[in-house]
Amino acid sequence: MKYDVIVIGGGPAGLSAAVQARVRNKSVLVVSSPTADLPVWKAERIDNYLGLPGLSGAELMERFEAHAQELGVERRTGRALNAMPMDGGFFVAVDSDVVEGNALVLASGVSQGPALPGELEHLGAGVSYCATCDGMLYRNKDVVVVGKSTHAPEEANYLHGLGCRVTYVSAKAPEGLDPAIPVVQAKRLSILGEGKVSGVEADGNTIPCDGVFLLRSAVAPTQLLPGLELDGPYIRVDRNMATNLPGVFAAGDCTGLPLQISKAVGEGLVAGLRAAEYLDHQ
Repeated sequence: MKYDVIVIGGGPAGLSAAVQARVRNKSVLVVSSPTADLPVWKAERIDNYLGLPGLSGAELMERFEAHAQELGVERRTGRALNAMPMDGGFFVAVDSDVVEGNALVLASGVSQGPALPGELEHLGAGVSYCATCDGMLYRNKDVVVVGKSTHAPEEANYLHGLGCRVTYVSAKAPEGLDPAIPVVQAKRLSILGEGKVSGVEADGNTIPCDGVFLLRSAVAPTQLLPGLELDGPYIRVDRNMATNLPGVFAAGDCTGLPLQISKAVGEGLVAGLRAAEYLDHQ
């Protein structure tokens, strides 16, 4: 199925954009990491969202999600790995599948942090963001899983089940990891290798490997969509929440300060409206 609008990010900005596009009778798919991975979900109490003070982040998100679901917004849990303009629309790789849309709204939140040293140099040469996509390439080989999301242990277990020799690296001990998988706790990481990955340096110690799976909750915007113009670490947008790329809009924390729910919901509304208007004029 080809959707009118694909929204990347299931937080307040993304759901606001999705609702607005649905009100304009557009088919909408929201692609997002698990809700429990979203920073707002973990907030104990939110007192500055107009009219709804005192709710937890989880309670507020449950209301947002129920509203979107009632309007017929479809949701896909997974990571958008890259987007490619194609025939007046976009192909978006979501884990090991591809979905197609006519317009995009980027609402992926703040950057997951800068790329690791050696990460960008080794894309396609041992660095992967998707275990189900690339796992079979490393069967019977040594791999390092860098766990930066709640689903990372599950994907590490998947790689282990394929026959990969997995070492799990993260800043804190993971939950749900197969006990047979060794864990290295480290905060300072870099990827080693000349031409292709040969190892990971973790707090000064080298872990030899053939591949590295970087399992973050989301991919950085410029890795997701090459050519996207930034303003410092944020996506540059105009007052219509339009980016420099035709058919691509952005909203929420990914567009800059203040990092507030009210701002995210308002920008999402504008992005969803403008995406619908963009399609109406095509």
